[in-house]
Amino acid sequence: MLVARIIRPRGNKGEVLAELFTDFPARLSSRLHINVRDTKGETRAIGLQNFWVDRNHPEHGIFHFEGCASIDAAEKLRGFEVLIPLADRVKLPAGRYFVSDLIGCSVFENPAGETKLSSPACAMEEAPRLVGTVQDVYFPGEGTVGTPLLQVQTGAGELLVPLAEDICRSIDVAARRIDVTLPEGLNELNAGK
Repeated sequence: MLVARIIRPRGNKGEVLAELFTDFPARLSSRLHINVRDTKGETRAIGLQNFWVDRNHPEHGIFHFEGCASIDAAEKLRGFEVLIPLADRVKLPAGRYFVSDLIGCSVFENPAGETKLSSPACAMEEAPRLVGTVQDVYFPGEGTVGTPLLQVQTGAGELLVPLAEDICRSIDVAARRIDVTLPEGLNELNAGK
């Protein structure tokens, strides 16, 4: 699981500055080894001497890897991704999801009202309609209140769906499925983008 991407060397002792992709960076400081994936896609384990979150920029972390003791050595790590095994992820409470688990899920729209047909077992209007696939998740900015948005790629383009309980009725990451009840007018609102 991707937790950071190395941006550049930091300092003159081999440390590197990395953009963090985890809400739980403090857990990284207790690790003795970590995996890195180079720009060619090859992954290897590397010893971790030290890790801390940048005080001035909490979205960045500083890694100091074993065997990396100079600016030149740190420069060779530019663009590398820092990974941890999926088994080492934090266990989230019910109703909370990792972005990586949501991306790629199929989104199905369930009808909001009652069926008009007398034979519900055969009613096509009761069958969920495939809306599209989640491509990304957008979050409100720092200090901004708001609901995250699912970027769903549909046959007609992009659709932004609020990740709210009254809209996303069921999320089953194991089945890679999200069932939604879209509010009236959402498709038209997104079509104007």
